[in-house]
Amino acid sequence: MSRVAKNPVAIPAKVEIVLNPTNISVSGPLGKLTQPLTAGVKLAREGDNITFVAVNDTQHARAMSGTTRALVANMVKGVSEGFTRKLTLIGVGYKAAAQGAVLNLDLGYSHPIKHQLPEGVKAQTPTPTEIILTGVDKQVIGQVAAQIRAYRAPEPYKGKGVRYEDEVVAIKETKKK
Repeated sequence: MSRVAKNPVAIPAKVEIVLNPTNISVSGPLGKLTQPLTAGVKLAREGDNITFVAVNDTQHARAMSGTTRALVANMVKGVSEGFTRKLTLIGVGYKAAAQGAVLNLDLGYSHPIKHQLPEGVKAQTPTPTEIILTGVDKQVIGQVAAQIRAYRAPEPYKGKGVRYEDEVVAIKETKKK
């Protein structure tokens, strides 16, 4: 059994879970998420905890039991607390502005970039050089942050570009004659 799958997922009082043979639905104050289940993992609700057990002793079933546990734990946290990801723009003239479901970016190109945010993701720009993404699905938040970062990834000589808040860019030394 996976070490991760040995730990049960605690269900807060404000979160409701519906277990079906093929999927699991988690709903809470911030939204609702659904995840399909694999055949090699058995979920059981015991009071206000969910336990995960591999059906057979194959490598795939053991691995998927830990993966399923992590996905369900992220779903429970997402619908109860939500997830945030912060991006920082570093560079002269780099700025961002959130307008509804569109994020307008000026990243030093000859044209502005309009990034359409998917449903369930909200962007805030407290300052022109900060972007805060919030939502209930951890995977979607991470994917949107990676797409925005890909428009202008940090370069290694001056460090200009779009960074995650906690990202450290190793600055290279320039060539010497």
